[in-house]
Amino acid sequence: MKSVLLAASLLLLSCAAAAQAPRTFSEAKKIAWQLYAPQSTEFYCGCKYSGNRVHLAACGYVPRKNAARAARIEWEHIVPAWQIGHQRQCWQNGGRKNCTRNDQVYQRAEADLHNLVPSIGEVNGDRNNFSFGWVPAQPGQYGSCLTQVDFKAKKVMPRPSIRGMIARTYFYMSKRYGLKLSRQDRQLYEAWNKTYPVQGWEQHRNQQVACVMGHGNEFVGAVNLKACS
Repeated sequence: MKSVLLAASLLLLSCAAAAQAPRTFSEAKKIAWQLYAPQSTEFYCGCKYSGNRVHLAACGYVPRKNAARAARIEWEHIVPAWQIGHQRQCWQNGGRKNCTRNDQVYQRAEADLHNLVPSIGEVNGDRNNFSFGWVPAQPGQYGSCLTQVDFKAKKVMPRPSIRGMIARTYFYMSKRYGLKLSRQDRQLYEAWNKTYPVQGWEQHRNQQVACVMGHGNEFVGAVNLKACS
């Protein structure tokens, strides 16, 4: 992930002054492709990718079921769109499509780059809208990938190096968009936030995303918007 952010820095520092926060999820994905280029690492397993193709063999990833989807990159909401939307009235009256069309708060949340990461398509699909948590070890579920999915419990245990970032993203989304977290989830994320403190790559990513969004994730740390120009 560190190499991803270092590679992205030159691109963003040269053009961030002219950047605007995305208004839709579609716009956010287009910006994200640039933000993570040209040397790219996906989120859940740490695999490298070029364009939309994942270098599975190089990172020891073994498809669980869907080899075609495993070979491509998809853009994943750390806090799922379902979790963002189902607490809002728009979701009750027409689901995600209605929220995307008619709820401005949901639109901003769905397009927030602080919550968007590149993921192996198969893992993105398996994660679904499952919450994060501790699950029994399942060695080899995705080959060498350390992220695990418990389909019965509807839980995902992410690899250790991203647990802190996940926690701080949940705190950010909760505060900015009024997302309610269960007591159990908040306790888990507080523990992850403490056990896995902010790393340099995460601070760097926060700064670069802030240059596009116009603000950083305060739970990661301060940003300098003047540096964007």
